Amino acid sequence: MSDSPYHVEFYNRFYRDLQRRLNGPNIKDVTLEDLREPALQTGIQTKFGSWGWRSAVSSLIGGKTCYLGEEKVREFHLSEQKRKIISSAPDELDKVLHLMETLPFVRLRRQMGENDGYNPKCNLYMSVADLKNHRLAYMWGNTMGPATKAPGPEFTLIHIPEEHQIRQQVLALPGHKLNIVLGSDYMGEDKKGFLRQGMYSADVLGMLGLHAGTKVVITRDPKTNRLKRYGVFLFGLSATGKSTWSCHQLGLDWSQGERTYVRQDDICFLKSDGSAYGSEFNYFVKTDVDPQLQEAMYNSLVHKSALFENVMIRADGTPDFLDENLCGNGRAVIARKRLKIKHGRGPFSMKDIWYPSLNLPPLDELDGLVFAFITRRNTIMTFSQRLNPIQATLAYLWGESSHSYASNPAKAGESVRTVGTDPFIVGSRAHKVNHFYKIIMDLVANYPGKVHFYQYNTGGMGEIIEKTPDGNKTMVRKTERVPINTMAAIQRGDLRGTNQYRASLFGTEEITAAEGTDLSTYVPEKYYSKNQIDNYLRDIVDGRRKFTEKVAEEGLAPEIIRAAEQSYSIAPEKQTKVFMSGIKKADEPPPKKESSPTKLTDWKPNARLSRDRGWRYG
Repeated sequence: MSDSPYHVEFYNRFYRDLQRRLNGPNIKDVTLEDLREPALQTGIQTKFGSWGWRSAVSSLIGGKTCYLGEEKVREFHLSEQKRKIISSAPDELDKVLHLMETLPFVRLRRQMGENDGYNPKCNLYMSVADLKNHRLAYMWGNTMGPATKAPGPEFTLIHIPEEHQIRQQVLALPGHKLNIVLGSDYMGEDKKGFLRQGMYSADVLGMLGLHAGTKVVITRDPKTNRLKRYGVFLFGLSATGKSTWSCHQLGLDWSQGERTYVRQDDICFLKSDGSAYGSEFNYFVKTDVDPQLQEAMYNSLVHKSALFENVMIRADGTPDFLDENLCGNGRAVIARKRLKIKHGRGPFSMKDIWYPSLNLPPLDELDGLVFAFITRRNTIMTFSQRLNPIQATLAYLWGESSHSYASNPAKAGESVRTVGTDPFIVGSRAHKVNHFYKIIMDLVANYPGKVHFYQYNTGGMGEIIEKTPDGNKTMVRKTERVPINTMAAIQRGDLRGTNQYRASLFGTEEITAAEGTDLSTYVPEKYYSKNQIDNYLRDIVDGRRKFTEKVAEEGLAPEIIRAAEQSYSIAPEKQTKVFMSGIKKADEPPPKKESSPTKLTDWKPNARLSRDRGWRYG
């Protein structure tokens, strides 16, 4: 008898039974305008005329999000908690059928994307047995556009916040384009539920769903004095800076025609020609914004159109974006068309930084394409690394960041790795890495010199955290954070082509000079001894090796595995001393393995995927 917790035939029967309940008399079709009044009844109005609410659950419940269906949609490594949820899913789904014909629901239909090829229709069924749930549908509906006659597919999400938190869970049935949220009142579950399905369906259609922001940046080439237009992808875990850097102007010279136009801040769908379809019409952003350093985002947050979730709103109606005493994950739906900066004087000094289209144009229409991976580390990693395509693939594979002392003291300083920095992958993570590799290698081959790769560290340097005898951690020295203006100067210089790089201890190229900023103090040797640096490198490589081995089980391409193995050589070998016959001597180093034919610096732009033989060069 199989010990599998999955019940595929039951899921199929459940989906058929569900269809009969999706048009019951207890379900009311609504528009955004219909939802506004009941939503505002439970909100708090700010002095700007905007509205805010609080949720009992203030973040995604990723540890309780499970994928049900055929083998191709399942996770390869289940936690015990998820195994229990999946085993009990039939009972929970039976309850969902009962609740769908018992509770009052509103149904809101909206559209993801605006293009000629892929515009999923999103059908949200929100239980409104509790009046305040209207605001969930209202907030989410404002992130999407009106449904049109453009091609689908059709997605469905059922949200029942009233389910008891003991049975809190998200059940996704990707094969049926269905998500069910139970026991959480966090709006992010609606947003990510539809976007998760959007990425999976895009993958099935040959695109690649990315957890990345997109923008077009126009810079003036200092050598030719010609304006150049670059498409930029910004990858990063939530709260590492995707929204900030998607909207940031980077200190560009508007008087010279330079500027940034934001397209998306979170999810897009990459095509083989380098273009990308956008997903959201408005953005759900973290609100810890400094008005001096993140001007456009701040201006959208203080507009009356903003919709807040878990933001501190003072008694006088002032939203305090930096006060996180009640919640460290304040969020807001902001209107894309309210992203503005001040330039010049007079009544027309506010300038739009949003682009009319949600989509990134193909590489044919651009001077270059940049793939930028945002990490957040606080020890020895430089603020910018220039990568080649193989290194970029590894950056996508590892999706590295680290836990902070403020957010998770028990894991402070420890690495966290998420493929593509995308915690919403359905099925094989290796498939996503292989697909990304194929797309960028083809782009590099077809557009020589036009595709660029960087890794930006938005954390800092110099942090030291030590374990105490009782197993806890203590902060010995805080990190020297990279100033936002410094990071802006780095990105600006990369796009203008004026920064300088050299070989780094990570095997990549590290930045040594950027226009308008001094990087001379940000070198690991000024913070750590050689032994400390070596230990940090060993720890990073050990984590990368273990993570790669897990992803490799899901079908990682052989050349990517070889490239990862070759990269581990950046960690110095540790000599262990032993006593033999009273004489202290070093162990003989283990015999060296035969070098791999694939090196980080030896990449071929004509890699192809063979259906029968897997990945190969040729």
